[in-house]
Amino acid sequence: MTAGPDPSTSSDHGAAAKDGGGVRWTALLPLLLFVLVAAFFTWGLIKGDPRKLPSVLIGKPVPAFELPALDGVEKPGGGPVGALSTADLKGGKVKMVNFFASWCVACRDEHPFLMELARRGEMPIYGIAYKDQPEKSRNWLKELGNPYERIGVDLKGRVGIDFGVYGIPETFFIDENGIILYKFIGPLGPRAWQEKVLPSLRQALKERDRGRPDDAS
Repeated sequence: MTAGPDPSTSSDHGAAAKDGGGVRWTALLPLLLFVLVAAFFTWGLIKGDPRKLPSVLIGKPVPAFELPALDGVEKPGGGPVGALSTADLKGGKVKMVNFFASWCVACRDEHPFLMELARRGEMPIYGIAYKDQPEKSRNWLKELGNPYERIGVDLKGRVGIDFGVYGIPETFFIDENGIILYKFIGPLGPRAWQEKVLPSLRQALKERDRGRPDDAS
C-alpha cells in the first residue's frame, strides 16, 4: 500500500514556496520601479516638448566659474577670443552664452543663425566648448566661422553641470547683473528667435523691472 502524502510535509513545502515567492518579488521590486520610472520619463521626452522644461536657475545669478580661452580662434571683430568667467557676464547689456561642441549635429544646424546674429550685432554671443577637444572645436569654428566674442573650454563638462545643461545646444540669456533671464534648449533659428526667444526675454525683463524698487521713491 502506498502511503498518502504527509500533511505536515505538504504544509512545509507550501510555506516554503510562499516564502520563496515573497523573497523573489521583494528582490524584483526595485527593478520594476526603475523600469516604470524610466518608461514614464522616456514617454515624457517623446510625447512632450523638452524645451518647455523650466530651469531652476532662471532669475538667479550665473554659477561661479572661470574657463580658459580656446586658443587659435579669432573673434568676429578681429583679435584672439578671450577666456570666459562669471565676471565677463556682468555689465553691458543682455548677452548670450551658448554651449556647443564639434560633435553636436544640432549645433551645426544652428550655427548659421548664430553667425547671422553676430553680423547683425543683436547682442554679445559667448561660447562654451562643451566636452570637446580644443583642436576639434578650433577646426570646427575655422570651417563654419566664429560668432563668439569669448569662448571658454569646458573640457570635462563641469561648468555645464553647474548650469544644468543636459543636452546641447543650450543657450542662456543673461542680464547686466549676471542674472539668468531665459534658457533655450535646442538649436536656435529665425522662427524660434522671433516666436520664443524675443517674447520670453521681453517678458523676463518686464517681470524683473516690476520687481525692482521704484527709483523715484
